[in-house]
Amino acid sequence: MRVSDLQIKDIVSLIDGRKLGRIVDIELTEAGNVNYFVVEPKRFFKFFGNSGEINITMNQIKKIGEDVILVEI
Repeated sequence: MRVSDLQIKDIVSLIDGRKLGRIVDIELTEAGNVNYFVVEPKRFFKFFGNSGEINITMNQIKKIGEDVILVEI
């Protein structure tokens, strides 16, 4: 699976069903392993408030489906 495949999927919380946003960046270790995914919330007006980025580790990802990535946050 490519990063571009992950970037088009919505990130959804298993706890409350909220859409958290989409993956915009990935933090890698020096060995090339994924440290965490950076998720930016979807907002109509991004200039209001702070950026609100969320870091999601591989342990928090529970299922990668066709349209969504389910996470436990």
